[in-house]
Amino acid sequence: MPMARNAPLLFAAALTASAALTAVTAACSGAEGHGALRSTAAASEDAIDTVNLPPSLTQQKLDWSRCEAPDPHQGNIESSPSPLPDPDGGADGDGGETVWECATLTAPLDYADPEGRTIGIAIIRAKAAGDPGDRIGSLLFNFGGPGSSGVATLPAFGQDYTALHERYDLVSFDPRGVGDSEGVVCLDDRQLDDYFAADPVPENATQLDALNERIQRFADSCEERAGELLPHLTTANTARDLDLMREVLGDDKLRYFGVSYGTQLGGVYAHLFPERLDRAVFDAVVDPTLSPEQSARAQASGFQLALGNYVEGCSEEDDVGGCPLGDTTAQATERLNRLLEQLSESPMPTRDPDGRRLTESLAWSGIAQALYSQDFWPYLSQGLDDALPEEDEDPDGTILLALSDAMNGRNPDGTYTTLQSSLTAISCADSSQRYDADDARRALRTFREVSPVFGPPMAWGLLNCAHWPVTGAGPHPEVGAEGAPPILLIGTTGDPATPYEGTRRMKQALGPGVGVELTYDGEGHGAYTGGSSCVREAADAYLLDGKVPEDGKTCDD
Repeated sequence: MPMARNAPLLFAAALTASAALTAVTAACSGAEGHGALRSTAAASEDAIDTVNLPPSLTQQKLDWSRCEAPDPHQGNIESSPSPLPDPDGGADGDGGETVWECATLTAPLDYADPEGRTIGIAIIRAKAAGDPGDRIGSLLFNFGGPGSSGVATLPAFGQDYTALHERYDLVSFDPRGVGDSEGVVCLDDRQLDDYFAADPVPENATQLDALNERIQRFADSCEERAGELLPHLTTANTARDLDLMREVLGDDKLRYFGVSYGTQLGGVYAHLFPERLDRAVFDAVVDPTLSPEQSARAQASGFQLALGNYVEGCSEEDDVGGCPLGDTTAQATERLNRLLEQLSESPMPTRDPDGRRLTESLAWSGIAQALYSQDFWPYLSQGLDDALPEEDEDPDGTILLALSDAMNGRNPDGTYTTLQSSLTAISCADSSQRYDADDARRALRTFREVSPVFGPPMAWGLLNCAHWPVTGAGPHPEVGAEGAPPILLIGTTGDPATPYEGTRRMKQALGPGVGVELTYDGEGHGAYTGGSSCVREAADAYLLDGKVPEDGKTCDD
């Protein structure tokens, strides 16, 4: 289904059920653990620099070969890897196809001990398609999560970057702890089915105990399976991997395109290595200044806004598929909450071959998935029509379940990507903030005020790091980037996952003269691939020709 193509873009599985994983924002939570040996997230100090790495790492030669299809941990995306269309319509390689090549970069597990254990970072590239004399270098992409596989995602979106491909090698990677880069796997596939289906909003002490037990079991299993890796999965270490990648690829400076969480990664890179950055685009910009609680609340508000925009859109546009929730946001909120309450008591039948039913938690995540992009609205309308049928018809949760699977990283064959396990591991390694049940109860009122639909699961999602075996690196990653060149920041007014206000706050956090704001007055999570020719032309002119757009420019096409 079309939604699977976009699933890897998820910045934050805002409503990933069970523990309601709330992305970069929600990264981490509560109480001081359960007696397991706790370690501190490693190598987050600014002083650790890649210039001190041994030649065996900095001078390594990558063994490029034609890519095979992604494995289940990366994502079962039918079009990935796939040939990029040749911009000139001519032949490239054999059969006229642009060839995707894959390789593995060797990086230190711990940058404070560069002679110690190493890990492999999976990389993918398509060499520049144009005249070799016009080649600029490599353009490195990160598509968000944290937890999205760049190796699986870049080919799926390759045709959106054909203008850039003319002069750039398009490059992406699975960040450490993701996919084929030592991807974190905490539970097996059937355990994940149960985990995501479980009730995310406790109504009594028994349900709260069950929620805490699920989160603790998840953390214990992560520690058992990946304990040595977990302290080293910080965004700062991934930024160092980026710099090592830049050097091994032969680029004097980094050219970068980050989406969603990828904007936070880019900000951290600019902070650590401002003099090594050339050009960078941040699309769907993360607010780097907020605590996990503030970020989760802002995201809940963003999804409520997107719900209202969906309702308004389906009342105005015939092709959206009708208005199964009514004509106002108030009607939609009431009807959705009634549906979710019913699912809490009695999960809905679906046509899933494994016999799964649509639970309250899965419905939440499916609805959230559909609000990421206006292109998904017709699927949401059809899914809600099926789940809320006329009196003489049986309800069917199949479409909402499929949307939920895209959110949670479940492949059509029932296997899972590392998306959600990686998201938790990276977020909890980054943030030292921990929340307990009292914190969630205190937050619940304000969360519910900003979003009666999405607020409750996201408030309880604050518990997500409560039992994590690693003490996070700090309050939030640093992005101050004095001395960096201009960075193009693209914010979308109707973005549900990274609310528009974060763009201005990222600009302020980067420091004077660094961030250049470009606003897209529209819907969706990410503007460059969202259909705005104005945004694309401005970003392409910057990346290809170094033309920085006017700060504060607005696109509304």
